[in-house]
Amino acid sequence: MTVPNGRASLELGVVGNAAAAALIDRRARLVWMCFPRFDGDPTFCGLLAGDDADKGFWDFQLEGLTRVEQEYHRNTAILETRLFGRDGAIRVVDFAPRFRRSGRMFRPNMIVRRVEPISGSPRIAVRMRPCRDWGAAAPDTTRGSNHIRFLLGDSVLRLTTDAPVAFVADETPFVLDRPLAFLLGPDESLTDSPARISREFYERTRDYWIDWTRYLSLPFEWQEIVIRAAITLKLCSHEETGGIVAALTTSIPEYGDTGRTWDYRFCWLRDSYFTVEALNRLGATNTMEGYLSYVTNLVAGSPNGYLQPLFGLGFETTLDESQAESLPGYQGFGPVRKGNAAYTQVQNDGYGSVILAVAQCFFDARLPTPGDEALFERLEKLGRQAVERWDQPDAGIWEYRTREGVHTHSSAMCWAACDRLSRIADRLGLSEKAGEWGGRAAELKTDILQRAWNVEMKSFTSVFGGDTVDASLLLLPEIGIVAPHDPRFLGTLAEVERQLRYGNHIYRYKAPDDFGEPETAFTACTFWLINALAAVGRMDEARAAFQEVLDHCNHLGLLSEGLHVGTGELWGNFPQTYSMVGVVKAAMRLSRPWEDAF
Repeated sequence: MTVPNGRASLELGVVGNAAAAALIDRRARLVWMCFPRFDGDPTFCGLLAGDDADKGFWDFQLEGLTRVEQEYHRNTAILETRLFGRDGAIRVVDFAPRFRRSGRMFRPNMIVRRVEPISGSPRIAVRMRPCRDWGAAAPDTTRGSNHIRFLLGDSVLRLTTDAPVAFVADETPFVLDRPLAFLLGPDESLTDSPARISREFYERTRDYWIDWTRYLSLPFEWQEIVIRAAITLKLCSHEETGGIVAALTTSIPEYGDTGRTWDYRFCWLRDSYFTVEALNRLGATNTMEGYLSYVTNLVAGSPNGYLQPLFGLGFETTLDESQAESLPGYQGFGPVRKGNAAYTQVQNDGYGSVILAVAQCFFDARLPTPGDEALFERLEKLGRQAVERWDQPDAGIWEYRTREGVHTHSSAMCWAACDRLSRIADRLGLSEKAGEWGGRAAELKTDILQRAWNVEMKSFTSVFGGDTVDASLLLLPEIGIVAPHDPRFLGTLAEVERQLRYGNHIYRYKAPDDFGEPETAFTACTFWLINALAAVGRMDEARAAFQEVLDHCNHLGLLSEGLHVGTGELWGNFPQTYSMVGVVKAAMRLSRPWEDAF
């Protein structure tokens, strides 16, 4: 295995609006943006184009650059980068417009960049180098008096600006002596000048996010990091259909040249459940309502209730996996993958994931359209699949590609499907259905807890009849199938710590898989450990572990999929919803009460 040189810090910020999303590095270089959706062709693919890439990015190169500063505007998804050089300094403000207009949410597939001098006579060059066909070619262009059109095959992007178009097209250096606006989006003419529209979009987008965060039910402690996590989770939702991506990127490796590069720009039923749950806890229920629409369409498309583990944002069921040979990969570590073959796998936890994700809509009086009997009947199809599959082999939560087993976590989620259906039926006054599903849940629980238990290890195991553990066992109390202080869970926690804990971090498993032993701790699993420690009363230890994870966030408070425990480097796709969910849930569990402030 090739080990990377230098720090893989993933020092990136995210801007977006639940339709468009872009990743921007510390020098205000836009290095990742897919079009027309999160799972589309990466028009800006510089993140995966190698260290010496001269394509797939958009930056404002400041002559004589000496230092940079970067931060989000408070409580927003608006990113500001300040670049300082020998002759002056500039400010770059990046955002995607999002606000209410004409009675609905205005969220165009657009990125707005505003550049202005803040001191001296800075000289810049605008370097805009989009690609098409996964970095294989530069798009053809056409020019107008104040715009450039980029022809991307079946679609067109238009850059409208009040900068000299020739300077942008030819990358001509010039002195920045006034603010300039750049709007990149659909091939449509603007109704006013770029300066005025960008200013209006900025002000209304800022006001939207400030208002959105105002209504979050925040914990007393760690409020800023929770707000950032909540906004980031919102940016990973595709509001048009209600789908939620696991991450905005593909193929950032789990570590170095391991070959563990996966495309996470799709909607996993499991990951979406965690995202919806976290936002629900904060009171941001709109994402759940959108996701409910998404899964309703999925269930409607499955007559018998069978669900594959992941789907495209537009309900696509075929996500064939291939490699983009034109891109060398993050820091040169490939392969770069598009599509994900895990869609062909059997993963039996998905039925419980969907039902848990939408269960709140039957109980939350705030919702304008609460769950009803018709929705319950749709969910019953998933419950029947759970009953059939709870003791059947699957690829499990970790999506093993070459082996299957009866995974304890999958079985527990099938139990959760039956248990929640019973509770929902009771809520709806369907006593016969409540008894039926409650009886199923009781039967499954007895068998699962017996067959997953290893007497010699005094622990539950990853698979029925097994002798190893994995981090998903830490979720058993969260699901509700066993109490935190149950001796069986205490024994399981001890065994997970013995086998998988390294300092304050947790590996998802240590047994070799298709690619050998994992090289990085899985950050979501570390949060599961933190929550388990808190649940069993080890609060001081949980708080210390939580703070250590926060210390490994990047400079903007964001996390990727994993962490190399030896170097502290962030690795894996970014930003990872699993990880940002962990921030929210751990902060809410560990925070001192609001009463402590008064």
